[in-house]
Amino acid sequence: MALIVQKYGGSSVADTDSIKRVAKRVVETEKKGNKVAVVVSAMGDTTDDLIDQALSIDSNPPEREMDMLMTAGERISMSLLAMAIHAEGSRAHSFTGQQAGFFTDARYGAAHIKAVKPDRVKNALSLGDIAIVAGFQGINAKGDATTLGRGGSDTSAVALAVALGADICEIYTDVDGIFTADPRIVPAARRIPVIDYDSILEMASCGSKVLALRCVEYAQRFNMPLHVRSSFSHRPGTLVVPEGVDPRTLPNID
Repeated sequence: MALIVQKYGGSSVADTDSIKRVAKRVVETEKKGNKVAVVVSAMGDTTDDLIDQALSIDSNPPEREMDMLMTAGERISMSLLAMAIHAEGSRAHSFTGQQAGFFTDARYGAAHIKAVKPDRVKNALSLGDIAIVAGFQGINAKGDATTLGRGGSDTSAVALAVALGADICEIYTDVDGIFTADPRIVPAARRIPVIDYDSILEMASCGSKVLALRCVEYAQRFNMPLHVRSSFSHRPGTLVVPEGVDPRTLPNID
């Protein structure tokens, strides 16, 4: 049995049909004998829509209130995904960033994670439930909601995987892994089956948007293997592994 953290981005949970598809995939992973925790982003363009609404009311909104607003999108996703998993016949329990134990510094809009204490997530997993966590968010020392900035859900997923002692963190996107160039622009781009942290960090610093820079740095610091794959296919994707780790020893590669 492996403990797997999966992260699904906004394009993967863009509408209710997409959420149902993700729920099937999560339940498939569980039925292979794994414990599964899931981190979700907001649906589609929800975050951008919320920002537009805020700016239509106040051209310079208070940072605290913006973060309070921004956390709403992921809460919608986590709740709907938990319901979809229930409809598939499995048990799921959703948690906000605060409930999942994400403690951050006081910076609004681009907070840094100081600690993750996922006691309630661990308890849900121990009961055989699938744990669904809202990405991109946490709580500061004042008790206020904070957000982690762009790419924050990737960082949330890796941080949760580290705190849980997971075997692997799977990052699901709308592309089939990491390529030598953007395959949507360069049709001849080749998928990279396995890559190390330093190489992916160099790609991220040069503008690659497959993985957030902070996410990879966090994974490297704690030697957390990553598996970048598409939520729209079952293709192999790309493994990002610590030096010396045999990719064949990692779980749930199908």
